[in-house]
Amino acid sequence: MVQDSYHEPVLVADIVTLLVRKPGIYVDGTLGGGGHSLAMLQALFKAGFLQGSLLIGIDQDDAALREARRKLQDYDDSVVLVKGNFLDIEGIIKKVCSEEGLEPKVTGILLDLGVSSYQIDTAERGFSYIKEGPLDMRMDSNAAVTAADIVNTYDERELARLFYRYGEEPRSRSIARAIYAYREKNGTISGTQELAGIIRAHAHGGEKVIKTLSRVFQALRIEVNGELDVLREALYDGIDCLEEHGRMAVISYHSLEDRIVKTVFAEKARSDWGPKGVALREPLAWGTVALLTRKPLIASREEIDLNSRARSAKLRVIEKIHEGGCREG
Repeated sequence: MVQDSYHEPVLVADIVTLLVRKPGIYVDGTLGGGGHSLAMLQALFKAGFLQGSLLIGIDQDDAALREARRKLQDYDDSVVLVKGNFLDIEGIIKKVCSEEGLEPKVTGILLDLGVSSYQIDTAERGFSYIKEGPLDMRMDSNAAVTAADIVNTYDERELARLFYRYGEEPRSRSIARAIYAYREKNGTISGTQELAGIIRAHAHGGEKVIKTLSRVFQALRIEVNGELDVLREALYDGIDCLEEHGRMAVISYHSLEDRIVKTVFAEKARSDWGPKGVALREPLAWGTVALLTRKPLIASREEIDLNSRARSAKLRVIEKIHEGGCREG
């Protein structure tokens, strides 16, 4: 396993085995501290594939890009790092490949979703309900909307809908009501511990409090960063950019993400056989990908013992089965 002081990458061996199979263009759309990218570059080098390969790393977090640049410095000639959101994965690939004189057909794409350990552990980023910090939660520190904006401006109904939709929190209405009432009495809610205190006071005790806190903070983070909408579009665009037999691997950490990945992959794998009752010798349109993991891969007990974040990780992988490449124009 690649040891990473910034962020411990999960399912590294599976990623390397399933993605790194020949020279080509590889895209790490969620670069983080560069742990997965380093493992892929090392595998390319070991297999003799590094020459003729390029790794494009994308992240919207300046701290992540700084750490990744340090970690990947030995492979500088084979790496291009880009500040951006993987929502723009297609445009970024086309731009980098144009600058490098390469055809924008990608051999492997990795998306490792969720928040890095570094972001959670950095109190001033506001991702954690354990550490005192401002209600921020922005992946891109230059983005306009923070979690504080949402907590303090959404009305009770909007908050309840948010906590239920993105947090799947069964007590969403009562928690939203408590936040709204606190706001009316005390004014602006500004810190992570202030919000966590409101939630603790209106949730059941014990382990259920932790789950409720996790769900509410997850919902706020998803809303701040538009994560689920970004994910769906990135999957479609990334698949379009794969070459024939190119592969995409996605690691998700909660059911909402995994559901989107599963649905998009299944949709792209499905052939269109027309209306029921119409006998066709071949489909009207063939599926464009093959599912390499009909059930998601999960971490081993040994990996979970070393890295608790791996406990909730689910890996799904597809392979393009028709000639691809980013769309023109």
